[in-house]
Amino acid sequence: MLSKNHKERQRRHLVPALAMLCSLAGLADAIYLTVQHLTGQSVRCAVVTGCSAVLSSRYSTLAGLPTAVYGVGAYFLVFSLSTLALFGSIGARRLLRLTVTLMLAGTLWLLYLQAFVIRAFCTWCLVSAALTAMLAIIIIPNWQGHHQIKD
Repeated sequence: MLSKNHKERQRRHLVPALAMLCSLAGLADAIYLTVQHLTGQSVRCAVVTGCSAVLSSRYSTLAGLPTAVYGVGAYFLVFSLSTLALFGSIGARRLLRLTVTLMLAGTLWLLYLQAFVIRAFCTWCLVSAALTAMLAIIIIPNWQGHHQIKD
């Protein structure tokens, strides 16, 4: 039987490791969308048919940059902070929780735009939204209040 301390250490490593995996998948998705946008190539939609409507809408750029570029930065930051958290950085855990919370808010806004303003969905955007939701499920409840993992 595993001791309580051993289980706690496993959990302390599992949360950032899962966040690292999700962030790498999100990074790949965001890089793909960024490259497609910058090269002017169309994105293939596998599940839904609205990718071109979403990715050519006025919401596909922010401050002159493809929206996906911000995803690249956010997912890279999550990966970096998760790596630091894996090695015990409490500050990285706090910043990671804040980053993921902001990513979730941005994701919910973009989903709102797709559903009610653009009225079309992009498969790759939905993948990113799912990955951000998974990050939120992994990070936010596991590192706050009475659930906080202590070193």
